[in-house]
Amino acid sequence: MPEEMLESSEEALLDAAPGTRQYVIFLVGGEVFAVDMEPIKEIIRMPAIVRVPLAPSSMEGLFNLRAEVLPMMSLRCMLGFARQEHCDSTRALIIGSEQPLGFIVDRVASVIGVDPGVIESIKGREAKKRASFVSGVIKELGGFPLIMVLDFARLISQEFNDIARIAHTGNPDVPADQFLSVEEEGSDEMQLVSFAVAGQEYAIDIAQVQEIVQVPERIVQAPNSSAHVAGLITLRERVLPLVSLRSLFNLPARSMDESSRIVVITCGAGAMGLLTDNVAEVLRVPNSIIDDVPRLLAKDGKLNEIGQICRLSGGARLVSIIIADNLFQNAQLDSAPDTCEIASEQTDADLADEDSTDDEQQIVVFRLGDGEFGALIESVQEIVRVPEELTQVPKAPHFFEGVINLRGSVLPVIDQRKRLGLPVRERTDRQRIVVLLLDGVRTGFIVDAVIEVLKVSKSAISESPCSFAKSSKVLGQVVNLEQQKRLVQLIDFACLSEGEGEGACVFMESVEPSLTEIQ
Repeated sequence: MPEEMLESSEEALLDAAPGTRQYVIFLVGGEVFAVDMEPIKEIIRMPAIVRVPLAPSSMEGLFNLRAEVLPMMSLRCMLGFARQEHCDSTRALIIGSEQPLGFIVDRVASVIGVDPGVIESIKGREAKKRASFVSGVIKELGGFPLIMVLDFARLISQEFNDIARIAHTGNPDVPADQFLSVEEEGSDEMQLVSFAVAGQEYAIDIAQVQEIVQVPERIVQAPNSSAHVAGLITLRERVLPLVSLRSLFNLPARSMDESSRIVVITCGAGAMGLLTDNVAEVLRVPNSIIDDVPRLLAKDGKLNEIGQICRLSGGARLVSIIIADNLFQNAQLDSAPDTCEIASEQTDADLADEDSTDDEQQIVVFRLGDGEFGALIESVQEIVRVPEELTQVPKAPHFFEGVINLRGSVLPVIDQRKRLGLPVRERTDRQRIVVLLLDGVRTGFIVDAVIEVLKVSKSAISESPCSFAKSSKVLGQVVNLEQQKRLVQLIDFACLSEGEGEGACVFMESVEPSLTEIQ
């Protein structure tokens, strides 16, 4: 129990007569309420809150309370008062045992001892207005002329009839080391993670990519290392060397910013991070548009890091494919393998554990508004840029943006902001289309930005406490990254295709003739 609550509780106990019960007195919307202290776990200041799309208006969002993800409710909204900005006096009451919930109040006044005999039933017009959630009133106590005793159990039952307890569960034991669906592993295609370095586009085979992460605040300099080694980073108790591709390719230096990303790749028995300006896309391209580097450029061995060139947009867009195994064969990096070896010695045990267990899950993390959302990596086919124009389809749902031609196939595209009821925004260069396979139909979802690809422990993934209203299925799980103070809500895209004609796949069946004409 917080210190401020404990002190006031002890004072009340000293003054309390035998047989009295402790009540917490608080204010909401200018009115005074009381609640029995027994179900209150603690009283806290307002924590950081993550908004939940499709949630009831009375739900403020989710918050992290000592590794437990809980929903936060607005008592102002539940009791019919106008919303107001939180201030220093705003507090949250944590109520419940099996399913704790947070309730925001304007101010906590005191903790007082109350004789149950002084609690009166409410009558008349006030009874009709308040009886659904007020169990009685207390008159002339604690300096307040009238205090309403709030029945939280009744209030919760009235607002959400099906709030369920939080249940921590694992995830399906599906290998998720690639963005490749099982039925397409034998296809004549190559899957690439593309990224930018000094305005040039490069890519690497996704089979060699372990994950994509943001640049950490702390990078430790490695003594006596090559100029191309930017330092050492710690990634989940693994020490990795960080290589600057700008320096490696003799490109102009640039300070790292919020768009910079680290692509973690397999390096022999260990791993290393490649520092890039930003990660652009995850591409699925046919082998027919991939060519070997011209012999004239590769004959002296100075460009052996670049093994192939991918021709996109009819050759107007060229992507250089990096061969990860060749990165440290250049004579200029003789000292780099030593650094990599140091990391390898410290991570051999970790790598062995990773190979022998299936206790991790890979998550594609993207941004929608101020929130971070994610999808299990095995459900993602690829990630592509949003084209300048999309072909509109008549009589489409409001969230259906249109269709695009993706390498000869028609791809329906849904605006994920509209689908989740978020405010619409103008198109930006950072927006991407996340392509998924839903009921046999490839469907694209526009997101504000793809942030990273994370490996997380399955123990960090739990069922969301938002088991009510529209968000219960669509946002059924949440990733609790407690050390980073982040909550990533996992979207079940398959649920977006369900419903009475609102889903992407349902709609696709109705417009199939139109799509054939467009194709």
